[in-house]
Amino acid sequence: MTPILERWTTDKSTELYGVREWGAGFFGVSEEGALQVTADPGCFENAVSIPEIIAGVQERGLDMPVLLRIENILDTQISLLNESFLTAIGKLDYRGSYLGAYPIKVNQQQQVVEAVTRHGEKYHHGLEAGSKAELIAAMGMCRDTEAVLICNGYKDEEFIDLGLYATQLGFKCVLVIEMPGELPLIIERAKAKGINPILGVRVKLSSQAGGLWAESGGDRSIFGLNSTQIIDVIDRLKEAEMLDCLQLLHYHLGSQIPNIREIRGAVAEASRVYAGLVFEGANMRYIDLGGGLAVDYDGTQTNFMSSRNYSLSEYCIDVVEGVMTVLDEQGVDHPTIVTESGRALVAYYSMLLFNVLDTARFEPDPLPESLPEDTNIHIQHLFEALKTLNLRNIQESFNDGLYYRDEVRQAFSGGKISYRERALGENVFWELVRRINVLIKDLPSLPQELEGIGLALSDIYYCNFSVFQSLPDAWAIGQLFPIMPVHRLNERPVREGILADITCDCDGKIDRFIDSQGVKRTMPLHDLKENEEYYLGAFLVGAYQETLGDLHNLLGDTNIVTLKIRGNGEFDFVSELEGDTVEDILSYVEYDTKYLFTRFRETAENAVRKKLITPVQRREILEAYKNGLQGYTYFER
Repeated sequence: MTPILERWTTDKSTELYGVREWGAGFFGVSEEGALQVTADPGCFENAVSIPEIIAGVQERGLDMPVLLRIENILDTQISLLNESFLTAIGKLDYRGSYLGAYPIKVNQQQQVVEAVTRHGEKYHHGLEAGSKAELIAAMGMCRDTEAVLICNGYKDEEFIDLGLYATQLGFKCVLVIEMPGELPLIIERAKAKGINPILGVRVKLSSQAGGLWAESGGDRSIFGLNSTQIIDVIDRLKEAEMLDCLQLLHYHLGSQIPNIREIRGAVAEASRVYAGLVFEGANMRYIDLGGGLAVDYDGTQTNFMSSRNYSLSEYCIDVVEGVMTVLDEQGVDHPTIVTESGRALVAYYSMLLFNVLDTARFEPDPLPESLPEDTNIHIQHLFEALKTLNLRNIQESFNDGLYYRDEVRQAFSGGKISYRERALGENVFWELVRRINVLIKDLPSLPQELEGIGLALSDIYYCNFSVFQSLPDAWAIGQLFPIMPVHRLNERPVREGILADITCDCDGKIDRFIDSQGVKRTMPLHDLKENEEYYLGAFLVGAYQETLGDLHNLLGDTNIVTLKIRGNGEFDFVSELEGDTVEDILSYVEYDTKYLFTRFRETAENAVRKKLITPVQRREILEAYKNGLQGYTYFER
């Protein structure tokens, strides 16, 4: 009797792709099967349909792929962070305050930094610069003199002078001493210009965090000063009669800290160092905890490296409580707490939308009921293993299949069978593997040798994007991002696949996906429909991905669209940035495109002289070349 398949619902898609878990209330699935986005977490009355956004983008003449930014999600995240700290401060009767500083390196794009300063102004949310260029960007963007401007990174004379000028203009610009050699230069430049700087010092904590950024902390961290070096800083400042300039202690535990216990440990250690600086006579006012507030990319709420085992509220309470517990014990006034949370602010703000171009299926062709008598003996043994396969002999049949498949290949390499016969043997083997993959779903436990069968049989979905340009952390450090279809979510996904990009590189793929049990090697996908686009989205990509993206295969920046969701469920296009053209990209790698065109025109004229083409064909070819230079670097329908 044929089993009756349970009707597929949008709730099943929501559960399958973990939307509620990783979406933080910003994403949901409509009854029509479309992925929705809202700027008001959990309130889907005003949500907008992502397929409708895609249609609006295309009606305006922009092709996939598109990086989509939802501006008021950023506003929401800035408000949530600041309000959560204000709530914790009020609840615990903390006698200091809180200031945020967005690290420009997390996403340096002008639109992003401009939006952070605009939406953060009501909280005096500042900026952190780790290089001279970032400081120049920050000084140009920031107008709020109540906000902090934190200067990290290694500093030359010009960097220091710019920071001093920012102080002179009224900014709370803090020059954080990262290495011992910086201090004499800072003292020299400050005295030369007659400006009293606001100084900070970055400490190497013994505390370390797990995950991908463990080396950001500990004695072997490449950043910051150890205790002996900090005491030397104090002595030098005393000697220069500038100890009152030292006002901030800074540390950085890592970019994505999944375990709240490690955050608490670092806060306690740093607070004791802060108290020690107060006792040394420094005019301390700020304790800067750096970054580390994690994003729950997989929605598991665990201490897995792509998750976090704490809420935003818990993070803020633990930080505030950790600082005041140590300082109350030491009798030290409560400082202004500064955090440099960047990932948590901008991750949800951006998503990459792209279309699927084609698929490759690893499916065997139909087999006959029996093989001809003269079929190679090894292929016959393969066929016998297929015919006798059952739940009890799965392991034995798989081992036989591997052995006889290798024998078939050796026979072909030795010239004993034809290529057609080899193809038959391979087809029998893959049919055996396919049937084993069906049967193992009924096994109580999976033998280790069979664990990779599902991946071996999965489809490849060829997608219109570059991993190296738009999701570089997925390739470089194995970062997990939520990825899913943005429509057809009222249909059962019947395929399992991995994603390949359009670069000519075997690493240009995504074959690790979020899962409640850890990491999946494939993801559920729908069959492609003829003459209908299939759209996927990669989410929580606002942090680092745009900045780290490279020009692999000369695939450039995607089109970028920024939207603002209105209260009535509609949306406005705030800005559009067209992605790089081929001409743009070639100029980035030092090609003179006018010279290229001249050279190619000469080549075409030589072809006319040799009567390979006509003058009319020459014009057509040159026009195609010119259009190619001006075209999008990605696949265009």
